Amino acid sequence: MAPRSRPWSRLLPLGCFALLLPPPGAAEFSPSLDSDFTFTLPAGRKECFYQPMRKEASLELEYQVLDGAGLDVDFHLLSPKGETLVFDERKSDGVHTVETEDGDYMFCFDNTFSTISEKVIFFELILDNMGEDGQDQEDWKKYVTGTDLLDMKLEDILESINSVKARLSKSVQIQTLLRAFEARDRNIQESNFDRVNFWSMVNLGVMVVVSAVQVYMLKSLFEDKRKSRT
Repeated sequence: MAPRSRPWSRLLPLGCFALLLPPPGAAEFSPSLDSDFTFTLPAGRKECFYQPMRKEASLELEYQVLDGAGLDVDFHLLSPKGETLVFDERKSDGVHTVETEDGDYMFCFDNTFSTISEKVIFFELILDNMGEDGQDQEDWKKYVTGTDLLDMKLEDILESINSVKARLSKSVQIQTLLRAFEARDRNIQESNFDRVNFWSMVNLGVMVVVSAVQVYMLKSLFEDKRKSRT
């Protein structure tokens, strides 16, 4: 599955990634952002990501292991002070939400316990209360006159727009998660299909060998081993 491109997502070298904030004014109505990413984590490796956050914001992170032996990975979420907020040991998926403070939050996926199998990991970030839309809405009110004559006030219009946008964002999030589940289920089915074919061929070979041995044994039972004398 290819990740959706985001204008505020950039990658840093040396195996570390940073998911950056959007420029001011990028969100017009609702201060909620989301981004997702799919990557391959080699065996014996650990990858960390960094997300700058603001005070009194919300960080929601959901991850899934789409492919790889065991479909498991270790997950760590650390605060800007280096405190461990979340630790999942060898899990296939997880959802975590934290209230944030100013600073860079680090979350890591650890596959060092595996020496052979690489893992394909999908994760999605949802950031709430990251924008400055409250000020934008106040600026709008300066240029609007005669709102008392309208059946619906400006606040009601903005609330309706935010509600629609939030529901659309939730729909996009659910569709993304469904695609991730579909990809993982497909990988499991393909793996099971390969295993069934392999063991079917093994059983077929064993049956052929056993049949040949049985034919030889039956044939030997009816052979006349007495030597003819002259």
